Amino acid sequence: MADLVAFVLLIAVTAYACAGGTDYGAGFWDLTAGGAERGKRPRWLIDHAMAPVWEVNNVWLVFVLVIMWTGFPVLFQTVFTAMWLPLALAALGMVLRGAGFALRKPTRRLARQRLYGAVFAIASLLTPFFLGAAVGAIASGRIAPGTEASADAWANPASLLFGLLTIAATALLGAVFLTADAARFDAPDLVGYFRLRALLGLLAVVVTAVGVLLVTRGDAPHVWHGLTHGAGLALAAVSAVFLATTALLVLRGRARWARFSAVGMVGAAVFAWGLAQRPYLIPTSLTVADAAGDSQTLAWLSVVSLVALLLIVPAVFFLYWLDTHGELEPLTDSDLQRIRPTRGDAADGD
Repeated sequence: MADLVAFVLLIAVTAYACAGGTDYGAGFWDLTAGGAERGKRPRWLIDHAMAPVWEVNNVWLVFVLVIMWTGFPVLFQTVFTAMWLPLALAALGMVLRGAGFALRKPTRRLARQRLYGAVFAIASLLTPFFLGAAVGAIASGRIAPGTEASADAWANPASLLFGLLTIAATALLGAVFLTADAARFDAPDLVGYFRLRALLGLLAVVVTAVGVLLVTRGDAPHVWHGLTHGAGLALAAVSAVFLATTALLVLRGRARWARFSAVGMVGAAVFAWGLAQRPYLIPTSLTVADAAGDSQTLAWLSVVSLVALLLIVPAVFFLYWLDTHGELEPLTDSDLQRIRPTRGDAADGD
């Protein structure tokens, strides 16, 4: 039962990495778009593309926290005790990011737009970095039950490289999705703009992934062994194939299909990491069995997770489908004029 719940936890982490990562990546390109005039068009697209669904991605994060807290309380206590500072900074970034995004659009004053935009963009960079650094600390086994909070747990080469890889992956996801959105919104100038950034994101992913693998070999031997054998190796290879496919599709201008391969690349990489750690949640000090809570709690959590997945996953995917097909676009003045009843129609209704 514990293994089943751990697998559900891995699915939720993967979903958040892909869905939330896309939003964080859009924020990264908002940060690097340039000044107010130069970055006006890219930021317009980012606001337009993110607005319908950006909040729903946090559903997966809540799911992750609930499973950790109830299903693996020892893991929850260990992680949040040893790394409370980076996780607190990541949480602060989520709050500031949401506030900045929500307040920037309705604000009319340029100074406030810049302030809220800067808060949104910087938080979009810091949050994935600190989350990635926490993953690096877990993968390298620098924390264990009873570990006190210290900078050594997460401020080390493995954690820093995991953080940079997370930023690179989110930047790639954001650029690929924005390239497709630019085509959907009939903005050919932005198609080329974000296509170039998608290619830069691919290069950054390759460079940081190589760095992570080199550090993992010496810093996290158990994870390294898992990534070079069995299911971990197979999934790592699948991720590499998806990366090459994404590059090919972006170069050929097939951004709509590149979204699927980019998500597949990130999802396969997260699964490869998760399976490489087996049977540990924290190599090599905390196994799935040792971290698991009460068996009855796990049984109920399995039932609740199954029901939640059956209810949430179809609804979320339907929401994404509506968004990517332009069904969630706000009504324009011309739309309202077209659907507003005329005087003759009103008279007939009377």
